[in-house]
Amino acid sequence: MTDIIIRKSGKAGLITLNRPQALNALTWDMCLAIEAALDAWRSDPEVAVILIDGAGDRAFCSGGDIAEMYASGQKGDLDYGRRFWRDEYRLNAKIRRYPKPVVSFLHGFTMGGGVGVGCHASHRIVCENSQIAMPECSIGLVPDVGGSLLLAQAPGHCGEFLGLSGDRMDTGDALYAGFADYFVPQEGWTDLKATLISTGDASLVEAASAPPPPARLAAWQDEIDSCFGGAALSDVYRAMAAVPDGPATTHARKLMDRNAPLGMAVAVRIIQAARRTPGIEQALEREFRYTYRCVAQGDFIEGIRAAIIDRDRSPKWQHASWHAVKDEDVAAMTQDLGSNALQWKETT
Repeated sequence: MTDIIIRKSGKAGLITLNRPQALNALTWDMCLAIEAALDAWRSDPEVAVILIDGAGDRAFCSGGDIAEMYASGQKGDLDYGRRFWRDEYRLNAKIRRYPKPVVSFLHGFTMGGGVGVGCHASHRIVCENSQIAMPECSIGLVPDVGGSLLLAQAPGHCGEFLGLSGDRMDTGDALYAGFADYFVPQEGWTDLKATLISTGDASLVEAASAPPPPARLAAWQDEIDSCFGGAALSDVYRAMAAVPDGPATTHARKLMDRNAPLGMAVAVRIIQAARRTPGIEQALEREFRYTYRCVAQGDFIEGIRAAIIDRDRSPKWQHASWHAVKDEDVAAMTQDLGSNALQWKETT
């Protein structure tokens, strides 16, 4: 069984992530296949719209397939992850800049690398069971695949709240935070896909959509803004301490206390930078500064070990808490890469 199904039908180019047993986790080969299809369809007069979905009932895409990165990192191979991320980030930018409508159907889990494929589309559809998150700090990374830009564009400081905690957005939250555009009950997806295939008209998505469910984040907005607007991770923790019983801070603190302090400290900086300079290429380049270094200098290998290798959920981060993260630690992970900076030409 192929991991990805790519075909044309009617006036549409169709891409289905086809690893349901692995929650459609994204492999390097899948990234390259999606990019090749988008390149081929860019000037194809028979393709008016692109549809991206995931096989199975549980997930659009649960993230990148990181087991191979762990194996290569354990062998001291720093190049594997760096090449994967170069190609993945190039795909993320290409989806966001694509000249034809891209419609993504985000059922179940959409996390990490799945956000990079699905949430830069021009028409992003969620349903009743959608769960969207950027949980990278829990494995020693930072919100990447252009996620820092998506987070920066969320209302107020919801981006810092979501990026630092890795909290899962349900349908209402995803629409409120700007990770999705339309709520279409899943029972209507088959008919909507058939309509898009026959007409090639992405504007018809709106007609199929329903009123959005309420957003928990909207109710928490004032508290989030008062606690997550600081210039550094230390500011966030101190602000949360002043609201010990707030629902947003209580919820976030439980998640944040499990995450890598260094990753969270850098996440604050890159989300804020993306708010000041809101370009997808700039966001990805900043994210790449961290991911380029994360195996040799960061907590990524330990994060994967604890999450998916030993599954003990007890990572031993290089910083015991947020107090231990120094400005120079953040600078070491975010300084310019010089000749190793993210390149947009295809090198694989």
